[in-house]
Amino acid sequence: MATKEYKQGTVFPGVIGRTAEESTPAWPQPMRAVPGTPNVLFIALDDTGFGQLGCYGSPIETPHMDGLAANGLLYNNMHTTALCSPSRSCIITGRNHHTNAMACVTEFATGYPGYHGRIPFENGFISEMLLQQGYNTYMVGKWHLMPSEDESAAGPYDRWPLGRGFDRFYGFLGGDTSQWYPDLVYDNHQVDPPATPEEGYHLTPDLVDKAISFIADAKQVAPDKPFFLNFCTGATHAPHHVPREWADRYRGSFDDGWDAYREATFDRQKRLGVVPADARLSRHDPDVPEWSSLSPDARRLATRMMEVYAGFLTHTDHHIGRLLQFLKDTGEFDNTLIMLVSDNGASAEGGVTGTTNEGQFFNNAPEPVEDSLMSIDEIGGPNTFNHYPWGWTWAGNTPFKRWKRETYRGGASDPFVVHWPRGIKARGEVREQYAHIIDMVPTVLDVLGFEPPATIKGVPQSPLHGVSFAHTFDDAAAPTAHRTQYFEMLGHRAIDHDGWRAVCPWPGPSFHEASRPFGAPITADELGKLDAHHWELYHIDEDFAETQDVAADNRGKLIEMISMWYVQAGKYDVLPIDSSGVQRAVVERPQVSAPRTGYVFRPGTQTLPMAVVPRVLNRPFSVTADVEIPSDGAEGVLICQGTNVGGWTFYMKDRRLHYAHNYVRRALYSVSSTEDVPGGRHELRFEFEPTGEPDIAHGKGMPGRAQLYIDRRPVGETDLPVTTPLMFNPGGMTCGANPGSAVTDDYEPPFRFNGTLHTVTVDLSGESITDHESEMRMHMARQ
Repeated sequence: MATKEYKQGTVFPGVIGRTAEESTPAWPQPMRAVPGTPNVLFIALDDTGFGQLGCYGSPIETPHMDGLAANGLLYNNMHTTALCSPSRSCIITGRNHHTNAMACVTEFATGYPGYHGRIPFENGFISEMLLQQGYNTYMVGKWHLMPSEDESAAGPYDRWPLGRGFDRFYGFLGGDTSQWYPDLVYDNHQVDPPATPEEGYHLTPDLVDKAISFIADAKQVAPDKPFFLNFCTGATHAPHHVPREWADRYRGSFDDGWDAYREATFDRQKRLGVVPADARLSRHDPDVPEWSSLSPDARRLATRMMEVYAGFLTHTDHHIGRLLQFLKDTGEFDNTLIMLVSDNGASAEGGVTGTTNEGQFFNNAPEPVEDSLMSIDEIGGPNTFNHYPWGWTWAGNTPFKRWKRETYRGGASDPFVVHWPRGIKARGEVREQYAHIIDMVPTVLDVLGFEPPATIKGVPQSPLHGVSFAHTFDDAAAPTAHRTQYFEMLGHRAIDHDGWRAVCPWPGPSFHEASRPFGAPITADELGKLDAHHWELYHIDEDFAETQDVAADNRGKLIEMISMWYVQAGKYDVLPIDSSGVQRAVVERPQVSAPRTGYVFRPGTQTLPMAVVPRVLNRPFSVTADVEIPSDGAEGVLICQGTNVGGWTFYMKDRRLHYAHNYVRRALYSVSSTEDVPGGRHELRFEFEPTGEPDIAHGKGMPGRAQLYIDRRPVGETDLPVTTPLMFNPGGMTCGANPGSAVTDDYEPPFRFNGTLHTVTVDLSGESITDHESEMRMHMARQ
């Protein structure tokens, strides 16, 4: 006898008698998708520019992504927000980024409705929508969609992937991570990478392995149940980490420089139909040096950095190919709607010359080319956190100008490929219709035949802001449905409307022309001047790459566009305009616990993400460890923060107490105790006493005196001429070990403490041990 089922919420159709013998059962119907419903796969690349995929004219080999374009559709007019967290919030909600409270990356959140980094629950995720339609939902890779302060084991967990409609999660929660030593989370808990770089580990193949296993696990039980997979690579965001043999495939490929790359890529784009035949290549960027002006050493360094990047992208494509092959092998490929996109244009976070450590960029401490050259053979490996120079960024966005963080097309126009053999007849065609990533969710719902849900988990849902572009799948001449779209990123503004584009760059069309750097604040007076004199106007229908500013000849159209931008800004929570950089990075934000000056840590606990660790930079602080030392001694890390590209560590080795500060991978400052730590229970302490002011603009944190104590007796001191000014990246803090890469090469990670470590207390109150002998030495030294 067949099982009788009924829809939940309807009347029970069975019979209830006095006993089971007199009754007839019926069961609440499980949530099942309609047979034949397609799977949905989003592939989100990171910091990959318009001119970096092979199918978009690049010389970099991306055969598997090219294959999706060759058997699907390539869009040349897709737009993003120009930055990662905001774009990712649009991709997954179908709403504009300010309405998602994601005006910027979560690390730059501020206390305004469009800026605080907490995506409202009324802006449902596509994972939550499809979960209601009988899908399995998987999130693999980069998340970066919740306040950084919520990434610790204290939660709250309601904005983690499993709290926003995903059945499974494997990846990292923040904006970037080492590809060799990633900060991994599995579902709702931290995990260590399954292997080391020496054993062949790299994050990208690990992510693909997990994506495959998630799908396979469910399909063996419910083969007809569709899935939604949001696959978000760490690539090609810095660090550009890749096994050396992949980079070496490109030896000599970029020796002609970035100008030659642009010209050749632009020529291929025209031949491929990726750009219009009458398109003009944008100007040489004033912030990018002419290739011929570089010294031979600078060219050699820049070339190698690009070889590594190219290898990184090809390596990523290879492993995406494994995922696609799995879908083919299981018969799922033809009925999987695949949308592949980058979250913004190529990144300029490597500075003019590139860097072996991206943390130098964030700390205003770029390294000289000579220093980078000393590590040229390590670039891309576990000892670096590398990023290429601005010239390759600019070239990577061919034919457009500028880059990530700016709302010119170089930052906001990105690769987008759609592939769905069972649902799209067209093959290998280019689509020119205007689109924005807020259109992805409406398009998916449209082709699946689902209405946006009225409620999710009892929360009434806001309207979607995007529109479906499904009508363009089989009709290249279909009209554009998305007519108006605003942009704002760190004060850089733009708006598109019916083939016209107005842009108000900040701090200017380039840093060179503005004579001020990224992150300069916009005052009210400055905003008035910008609106009156600094908006540019482009007729994109006739000028694909924004090469001719026609504002002077179209004053009425420009005023109309500026007015339209302010209407959109009011509608979508864009105000107040905030262009600040450093100020937003260090702003005090609400924490799970009340503010305090004392933090107690214990060994065996999870690594704390940077957003919740004690802020020890540019202030006096102390670290006190309560330990028991066996009679034959002990060694290991008591507490540390950061990695081999920047951080500090307090540890024991060879019976001595040690402290080391790794200044942006460029210098290591350390102090060791002058005597052994004896057996027994002891208080081991480090103090930092500032001796000067920081020079943040020039990448220098507070100098100070580093002092070591055993049971409150001074046993060592040294002067630190400089410390890290702004942040460690990666910046996790661990008690009792140094996981991943070691802050100092004085030990091999994880170097777990093998004595008994009761607690480690970090104190930010500024209170220090009073030791008259030390004070006398200090005063004498200052005379």
